[in-house]
Amino acid sequence: MTPSIILASTSVYRAQALAQFDIPFTSADPKVQERRISGESARAQSQRLACEKATAVAKTNPYAIVIGADQVGECKGKLLHKPLSVANAIKGLCEISGKQATFYSALAVYCPKRQKLFKKVVPTRLVFRTISRQQAKDYVQKDRPLDCAGGFKIESLGIALFEQVSAKDPSALIGLPLIALTTMLNDCGVQLV
Repeated sequence: MTPSIILASTSVYRAQALAQFDIPFTSADPKVQERRISGESARAQSQRLACEKATAVAKTNPYAIVIGADQVGECKGKLLHKPLSVANAIKGLCEISGKQATFYSALAVYCPKRQKLFKKVVPTRLVFRTISRQQAKDYVQKDRPLDCAGGFKIESLGIALFEQVSAKDPSALIGLPLIALTTMLNDCGVQLV
C-alpha cells in the first residue's frame, strides 16, 4: 500500500505545482517560523527551512511521505522577500531592475519506508530587464505578485521582466522543483509514470 503524501505547505502555488502529478495528496501547515539565522547564506536558509517543514509535519504523520519546500531569493547579497503590499512590490522591482539574482528552491522529502530525509537545492539564475518605475507599477497592477518572493510571477506576465532565466529545473522558480521531486518520490516507491 502506498503511503499518503502530505505537502508541508500552505502555498497555493506549490499545491498547484504538485497537482500536475495527478496523485492524491493533502496539505498541512508546518508552523515553521521562516527566519534567517545570522550569517546564514540564502542557499543554506532555504535548505534548512525545507527540512524543518518536512520534519515538523512528519513528526505527527510518521507513516506519510512528507514534502517540504522553501525558496529564498538573493540579489547582490540582499534577500528578496514577498512584498505583501503594492508599494513594496514596486520599490523592490525598481531595486532589482537591470540586475542579476539567484533564487534557491529547496526541497526536502521524508520517506517513511526508508526513514530518511531526501534533500536538494535547485538554483535559478535570473537577469532582470531594466524597467522604469512606471513599468514596475503597471506590472504590479496587472499581476498582483504581492505574495511572491521578489515581487513577480514568472508563470504569468512576470516573464516579461527578464532578459534571461537559467535553471536545470524550470519548475523550481515557482517554488517546487518537480524534476528533483520526481526522483525523490521514486526513491520513496511512488512511480509517477
